[in-house]
Amino acid sequence: MAERCAVIGLGQTKYARCLPVSMDGLVREAALRALEDAELTFTDIDAIVLGKAPDQLEGVMMPELSLCDALCAVGKPMHRVHTAGSVGGSTAITAATLIESGMYNTVLTVAYEKQSDGNFMWALSGGRSGGQGAGGSFAPWIRNYMKRSGAPEHIGWQVAVKDRLNALKNPYAHLHMKDISIESVKESPMLWDPLHFLESCPSSDGASAMVMTNAAGAKRAPRPPAWVLAHAKRTESGVFPGRDPVIPVAGMECAKALYKKAGITDPRRQIDCAELYVPFSWFEPMWLETHLICGPGEGWKMVDSGATEIGGDFPVDMSGGVLSSNPIGASGMIRCLEAANQVRGTAGDYQVEGARVALGQAYGGPSSYFAMWIVSSEPNPTFK
Repeated sequence: MAERCAVIGLGQTKYARCLPVSMDGLVREAALRALEDAELTFTDIDAIVLGKAPDQLEGVMMPELSLCDALCAVGKPMHRVHTAGSVGGSTAITAATLIESGMYNTVLTVAYEKQSDGNFMWALSGGRSGGQGAGGSFAPWIRNYMKRSGAPEHIGWQVAVKDRLNALKNPYAHLHMKDISIESVKESPMLWDPLHFLESCPSSDGASAMVMTNAAGAKRAPRPPAWVLAHAKRTESGVFPGRDPVIPVAGMECAKALYKKAGITDPRRQIDCAELYVPFSWFEPMWLETHLICGPGEGWKMVDSGATEIGGDFPVDMSGGVLSSNPIGASGMIRCLEAANQVRGTAGDYQVEGARVALGQAYGGPSSYFAMWIVSSEPNPTFK
């Protein structure tokens, strides 16, 4: 029988951009905060799982080697994960799997990006001089979604405002915009039609970390743990005949596998809140549909009704989401971390009242890599 995995420590950095901190200092700060939350030290850790986006983003190859000292990992197993932008979610799942396998009792997992040390657009373009950027890739798919679902243009503006207002309640959000409004989003420059500047994610430096342990370790934890009920990863090719990048098959299959493992049959009703990877505002309604939280063409209606706001019946990105913090390699782990934050009841001003079951989701590449998990305040919750 597989070991039960629980999250007992959470840590993040507050850094946003171009601050005088080294890569080593960035990951160490997040790790120390997670250990402090768990009331453990590096000596209590059996292994480290490190994740980040492509090495080209900072130009430091195999950082899992150079970061060993910063994470007190010399002489300990160091596992490296990379799955494009979904890597933070995949890293969290890898750490959970190592606990569940019984290989380790306690694992520290860390994900990060230090974009001020590199050139994201250059790396994304394969080192060539020109590139359309992530938004240039996703904008046509967003326009396709708008056309076939009948979604009005203000839905993207609404998500952008919601997430930025949520971020004001989160001291770890990298972007705090006190003057955000529908009008300011609408009037911001158009980057890639239909995406305005304020409907797009920032570029951040940052790291996140979690301490995970087995059932015995969870009993000794000083604060309530977040129990990992289920996790799933799915991948599809970014280009094949008939592919639907608006509602990718891999995303749907990932959700189906996840819900089956967790025993969830009605995700809209049985999940209390979700942290979704939304780098461009329109991905919120698209992922609600892809991950079967609502039916086709219903995602934008959920947004429009206020259902995805804190206080709605299905809050999304209570922390401010990727629209407010985007250290790419860590962004997916932050989604998983913030889901755990909710079910532990430690989210502070952006806590969803009564949150018992939460979804964390990450995606990467041309909407082709997916990593998702379900966490709960109880090790064996019952779903009706």
